[in-house]
Amino acid sequence: MNAPSNELLIFDGDCGFCTVTARWIEQRISDTDVLPWQAVDIDRYGLTEDDVTTAAYWVDGSGVTHRGERGIALALQKAGKPWSIAGKIIATPPFSWMAAPTYWLIARYRHKMPGATDACRIPQP
Repeated sequence: MNAPSNELLIFDGDCGFCTVTARWIEQRISDTDVLPWQAVDIDRYGLTEDDVTTAAYWVDGSGVTHRGERGIALALQKAGKPWSIAGKIIATPPFSWMAAPTYWLIARYRHKMPGATDACRIPQP
């Protein structure tokens, strides 16, 4: 299992949309590991398989995990301009209030997004 060098973005490597998005972010942040959860010891971060198959996670330099929209906002903040500005906006009210339901919608329907496959579908209860 790979350990992060400092910070880490964890995504669902079975999901084509998630992989495309993670690779896009990886191209913009050079000092951060971007790894599928399948290559990470998720127990080390207190995460479960359900956690990492339903949302991306940012692990900061202190080992604190940030789920979903908060994680993506932090990843974007590391990506340089103009993406760092977008990340700061996403993390700031009132935009942050809209970020959670927007992230939920994208995650819920990620199997319909560009690059997606049936593996992207999140089982619904």
